[in-house]
Amino acid sequence: MRRLIAVLIASLGAVVLSAQTRATLDIYVVDVEGGNATLYVAPSGESLLIDTGNGGAAAARDGDRIMAAIKDAGLSRIDRLITTHYHGDHFGAMENLAGRIPIGEFIDHGPNVQPNPATDAFLEKVYPALYAKSKHTVVKPGDRIAMKGLDIRVVASAGQGITSALPGAGQANPYCATHKPKDADPSENAQSVGTHFTFGRFKTVHLGDLTWNKEYDLVCPNNRLGTVDLFIVTHHGQPVSNAPVLVHAIAPRVGIMNNGTRKGGQPDAMNVLFSSPGLEDLWQIHFSLLSGQEYTVPGLFIANGVDEQPAAMPIAAVAAPAPGPGATPPPAHNGPAYWIKVAAKEDGSFTVTNARNGFSKTYVQARK
Repeated sequence: MRRLIAVLIASLGAVVLSAQTRATLDIYVVDVEGGNATLYVAPSGESLLIDTGNGGAAAARDGDRIMAAIKDAGLSRIDRLITTHYHGDHFGAMENLAGRIPIGEFIDHGPNVQPNPATDAFLEKVYPALYAKSKHTVVKPGDRIAMKGLDIRVVASAGQGITSALPGAGQANPYCATHKPKDADPSENAQSVGTHFTFGRFKTVHLGDLTWNKEYDLVCPNNRLGTVDLFIVTHHGQPVSNAPVLVHAIAPRVGIMNNGTRKGGQPDAMNVLFSSPGLEDLWQIHFSLLSGQEYTVPGLFIANGVDEQPAAMPIAAVAAPAPGPGATPPPAHNGPAYWIKVAAKEDGSFTVTNARNGFSKTYVQARK
């Protein structure tokens, strides 16, 4: 018994020591079938999760997938959870997840602007009960989110963006002159909480599902975000977001797109990403039928394929089905789900790893 206790104490000490001696900011982009769940783990061991995936019948599935990333990171709690906006693919598994691991702080943009019976019931009854014993914070642009060793700034929330440039940003944006606005977006997408992370010389941005016109507001006439090393591609790679005026201005070295088998990755958005100045690689959580082979990346850079492999993969992009209850369901993906992991260092270098095949690539030279 004494020997067993000694082993347990030693193991616990090793876990604590490991958490204290992390050298990297670890980022897990988790497959939640086109949601955008992203887990950040600082060298200090502090954690921040953005979004929790789908609800309903998929809540346990997405909860399992997020918990697998949490276990891989060696975490026993989530210090902060940001819900970017109130669409089911972004908050749906929150209750499932909160029942399995402590969450220290719940962060969001405030009231829902897109009434929906299921969403409203969740926000009125379930959500308050989840954060009742924790902390609840409504953030506004310019707010900082505490995480030791990192500078995390809220750059968008509740339809508003930052009005002052981030450190080192603020230069005139030449892409503003050719921008063409789209119809105003009254949905929750435009309310998304957007966050910018700085870890030494490494910078990354996650804008949830922020849409076209709101992206323009962030970077015109001056680019208040500056350039980034890593872009967590907005809105699953859909063309109602990812305006060239933003993507080309922030000029990411690497993009990671959390798309689904038939969600995101449409040709218009892919063209914007592929033509972004300085882009070295784009990584995808799923092969997208909507981009086919014409607008996709090599298989090494794709974490999840199509479970029911057709005899021949389409070269041309498949048209997205019309929305609504009569839409053809997407191909099922209920087998193993793989994440894409980023390990970033303070010198600005970072390594991206595809959990499906173990393929890694290191991006060494930091931007000046």
